Amino acid sequence: RQHLLQAAREETDHLAWTHERLQALGARPSLLNPLWFSGAFALGFVAAKVSDRASLGFVVETERQVAKHLQSHLSRLPEEDAASRAVVERMKQDEERHAEEAAYRGALPLPKAAQGLMRFAAKVMTTTAHRI
Repeated sequence: RQHLLQAAREETDHLAWTHERLQALGARPSLLNPLWFSGAFALGFVAAKVSDRASLGFVVETERQVAKHLQSHLSRLPEEDAASRAVVERMKQDEERHAEEAAYRGALPLPKAAQGLMRFAAKVMTTTAHRI
């Protein structure tokens, strides 16, 4: 429980940092963010109803995919945008740690089909978020 509460606080920090950077850059978040948050909540809720270990497995896979996505941002961010790079790097480190901690606490590995479905959903989300 404490692990998840700490991770939730850090995720809230990530949202605040992202909001601040977007404002500083004169950009805005995707209009689809409420849909993404609702979907993530629903998936997490279902995983939690299965078992604590399944919920932790969902955390591991989610955080690994998010860290990979953040790495792709780092590879595209201009070197001179030190502020954005620092935020994204810190978020990536936090996500990797969240995955490691969930695995350490007994996460069940998700079936390959579930991992693939999550990758597909993430691809849809990131592709549409750039446009809407």
